[in-house]
Amino acid sequence: MTTTNGTDGVLDDYDDQEVTPGLPEVVIVGRPNVGKSTLLNRILGRREAIVEERPGVTRDRKVVEAEWQGRPFRLVDTGGWLARGNELDKKVSKQAETALAHADAILFVVDATVGITDEDTEAARRFRSSDVPLFLVANKVDSETQAGLIWDLVRLGLGEPRPVSSIHGLGLGDLLDDVIAVLPPEDEDGTSDADDDQRLFGIALVGRPNVGKSTLFNRLIGEERSVVHDMPGTTRDTIDTVVTTSLGDVRFLDTAGMRRSSRISEDTEYYSVVRSLKAVDGADVALLVIDATEGITQQDQRLAERVDGAGCPIVVVLNKTDLLNTEQRNDLSLQIERKLSFLHDVGVHRISALTGRGVEKLLPSLQIAITAYETRIPTRKVNDIIRLAQQSQPAPGGARILYATQGAVYPPTFTLFTNRALPDHYLRYLERRLREEFNLGPTPIKLRVRRRSQ
Repeated sequence: MTTTNGTDGVLDDYDDQEVTPGLPEVVIVGRPNVGKSTLLNRILGRREAIVEERPGVTRDRKVVEAEWQGRPFRLVDTGGWLARGNELDKKVSKQAETALAHADAILFVVDATVGITDEDTEAARRFRSSDVPLFLVANKVDSETQAGLIWDLVRLGLGEPRPVSSIHGLGLGDLLDDVIAVLPPEDEDGTSDADDDQRLFGIALVGRPNVGKSTLFNRLIGEERSVVHDMPGTTRDTIDTVVTTSLGDVRFLDTAGMRRSSRISEDTEYYSVVRSLKAVDGADVALLVIDATEGITQQDQRLAERVDGAGCPIVVVLNKTDLLNTEQRNDLSLQIERKLSFLHDVGVHRISALTGRGVEKLLPSLQIAITAYETRIPTRKVNDIIRLAQQSQPAPGGARILYATQGAVYPPTFTLFTNRALPDHYLRYLERRLREEFNLGPTPIKLRVRRRSQ
């Protein structure tokens, strides 16, 4: 695969993600730099689209599978729509128009802080003749003091603007409630249950350059697939292969080594890192490979935080431990406790990818992580635990959880309907109770809070 310098062709690797067939499509459109990709990331709850503070980063359509309140749908991110522009702008706009032709609902995103532009007016003129349900999304309303900005957008003639903040998630829940209400009804047998048994799990090998990821990758799949060399950065692209294991068929992904952004100088290396981060976002479990001879560095910590933030369970792999003496091994154990304490019940394995020592123990640990990652808990049991948790430690300020449900897996995601906002420390308490009661082990847990009147 080739990568080009500059921005042309950058997103060639960002083709449509494999999604369940037959799902309705919700298309995000708008002029460049209004926050469409940020909105997509916020809806998904993970970083899927590249976001930068300059227009034109997204060129092609990007299709991902999203879910809200148990309702799956395709979410289509488009490049900035322009009525006029150069040849490339016209191609980008054509991609957006192609997506609209298949839309079941449209999210027309406008920057509320900028107000109506000529491009917004021209797009609105075209949308007014469409029979597809359309939601005018007034983005970048980041606080109540900015709420008044939306009313100028009424002049577009597309109905009442929906104020949201893609950065902070404000207003997004109510918007999505209304979106799924207008989508075509699901088939009686649903669209997801039949596919769960065929789901192919992805296991990403991540880490700094030259820690032994490719050597471990080759050891796991049983063949020389990745180039292995002592020079850091040999792997420029994400390499993946499907292997039949005791877990069934799984997909192993060897990613490029990720360094601090201040040390990334080449365009090629920059996009290698982008693809590595995308592989992490699309993986079900990550093997965080650390060079035991160097100890746990600050960059190892940053990578662990990044993977954990993507909602991906982590298994820590300490490579090259056969080169350590007793004192160094004891010091490494202390570093794990001190520097990776934010990881929940994480499995830690000491191996030698070169000789194969300890590698056979990785699959059982991955099985534990995958089982927790795909756990689905009946609503009755979720509410029983939440009720007991509130009885043991009531939320401060009179806040109460009225109802709770698990809305998604991969990772387990719970929606809490409350009468008031819940502070972060209380959400951490609830997360801990759910993790302990349902044996969720190393998998991240997502908690969504929805305020409801009593």
